Amino acid sequence: MLERNDLPNKFTYPFVLKACAGIGDLNLGKSIHGSVVKFGFGDEVNVQNTLVHMYCCCRGGEGGVEFARKVFDEMSRSDSVSWSAMIGGYVRVGRSSDAISLFREMQIKGVCPDEITMVSVLSACTGLGALELGKWVESYVEKESVQKNVELSNALIDMFAKCGDVDKATNLFRSTRERNIVSWTSVIGGLAMHGRGAEAVAVFEEMIRSGVTPDDVVFIGLLSACSHSGLVDKGKKYFDSMRKEFGIVPKIEHYGCMVDMLCRAGLVKEALKFVQEMPIDPNPVVWRTLINACRAHGELKLGEKITRQLIRNEPMHESNYVLLSNIYAKMSDWEKKTRIREAMDMKGMKKIPGSTMIELDNEIYEFVAGDKSHAQSKEIYEMVDEMGKEMKRAGYIPTTTEVLLDIDDEDKEDTLNRHSEKLAIAFGLLNTPPGTLIRIVKNLRICDDCHSATKFISKIYNREIVVVAYTVGGTYGLQHQDENAAGMSSSFCSHVSVMCLVIKGHAALMNGWTWNTWRKG
Repeated sequence: MLERNDLPNKFTYPFVLKACAGIGDLNLGKSIHGSVVKFGFGDEVNVQNTLVHMYCCCRGGEGGVEFARKVFDEMSRSDSVSWSAMIGGYVRVGRSSDAISLFREMQIKGVCPDEITMVSVLSACTGLGALELGKWVESYVEKESVQKNVELSNALIDMFAKCGDVDKATNLFRSTRERNIVSWTSVIGGLAMHGRGAEAVAVFEEMIRSGVTPDDVVFIGLLSACSHSGLVDKGKKYFDSMRKEFGIVPKIEHYGCMVDMLCRAGLVKEALKFVQEMPIDPNPVVWRTLINACRAHGELKLGEKITRQLIRNEPMHESNYVLLSNIYAKMSDWEKKTRIREAMDMKGMKKIPGSTMIELDNEIYEFVAGDKSHAQSKEIYEMVDEMGKEMKRAGYIPTTTEVLLDIDDEDKEDTLNRHSEKLAIAFGLLNTPPGTLIRIVKNLRICDDCHSATKFISKIYNREIVVVAYTVGGTYGLQHQDENAAGMSSSFCSHVSVMCLVIKGHAALMNGWTWNTWRKG
């Protein structure tokens, strides 16, 4: 077009920029942006909106979003499309707090959000585990009569499921007149994350009876449900049915679910055999799932062998070194553990620090282990000490094997007491009325000691405590069933799988939320 000297106009650039967004090339997008300015269309709202969208979609990640924000801030006139694009951009790169802050700014400036905006805001609530804020968004949608299309309904179902209220998610699903495959996937995945595998299976069977044809994403949720609930035989049956009954060729995600399911059940050797016989090459995530199971179930030599091979294949992936370091700690081979940590330091690698968030009065508070930055630090640590004394009176024994340091048991116990989960729970106990539910969100797996301690705290302080552990790369964790549910008591040791289902629109990503609920009494 330019070669023929046909000049672009304000209607041309939105199409070109959308094409750039589809390609995701940041440098190409910047080049087109330069052309926009050159031909004098930099102040056109429609063009600016598409620029914001384009930058948010580019593979530059945070860099692309920063360019988008610069365009957004320089707009002389912005509409709901502008705000929706920028909020959605923040959500896309995981900056959920920034998305919520921008939404609040949007309200202050009197710009009316539409259903697209609200879908992004709900995704941000999901990213933060902010249930109360999500409830407020639901009320806002009702109050302001925002059009509740199927995408918005699905976002609400997804938010409630991932933020710990799967019953509300299920009720919303039941009351929704218009459903699509994402609706079914959301509720199946939500039930799976809460360890309610039998219910997830029942919903899947209901979906089949309703004439809805499952796709590969639904099966990820279904297999995760079987995995989270120890339904090994059912999981195998459904995996086989994918190809035989529905003509769906299993992908690496489905094989990963099967490996995870076997690992959760302690069938490490069977899981290894399954991996070795897979018709497609296992990815590093599958191997990490197996390695974590080796560590959890005492197959330490096998875990060491697999991890060393993984390091040879991925020499710059820090999580591989962390896995090997943890295996050596489990072996009490402190010299080798130290050498691994030194190698990480030489390569400039950092271990992701554990942190725990808690929502209070629509504000998110974040704690890290040993954190003393909070204004209430003195009171929080006094509460932690009180919790420790009360738990010991009730029969709690600290799981000092969780401390992967060569120190004596007394120091290990003190280290456990400073875990971010306990700090967040102490903060919640201090700042909420007696009997109030406490909900915390952990960015990594919850350790065995915090799992055990939380059950004691729940009973001692007569609180229902909900913990969500966000896991990436097959971190090991525990799933504890409600001891009062249907008169049953079970504690299912779960290898929290990299294949937990996360639904963004209609995509299964290799990460997920796993809920643990302890009910008072």
